[in-house]
Amino acid sequence: MLHPNQFQVDDAWIAFQLNDDPICTVQDGEFNCLCLMDAASCFILSTAFVGTSEPGSSELEIRRLFKAAFAQKKMLPARLFLPTSGFENALRAEAKRQRISVVSAKEAELRAFTSEARQGFRQHLQLRR
Repeated sequence: MLHPNQFQVDDAWIAFQLNDDPICTVQDGEFNCLCLMDAASCFILSTAFVGTSEPGSSELEIRRLFKAAFAQKKMLPARLFLPTSGFENALRAEAKRQRISVVSAKEAELRAFTSEARQGFRQHLQLRR
């Protein structure tokens, strides 16, 4: 099982989906919230809302996700840990475009990193209802 203490700050990022179920809006449809996090510090570097119905738009949003994370750190990691998800191909393609090595991981292997952020996001959504 992976753990933050196995990494150095800025060495690796983790990409994952913050929400459990699509976020529904009346005006723009359904979205998922994708996140890039530093593996050592568990600091969320960037988030992006990606529409579930328009696969082509996800490429642009994922580029923005990486660009915002780069703006936070002024560097890119050597590795990106990526769970299997609906956006895996687009995230993998952008990481390769940025010359970042991609490491596939099971969702359970990443829980030590992602569970607190996902729980906080879930609570935030419940408060807004």
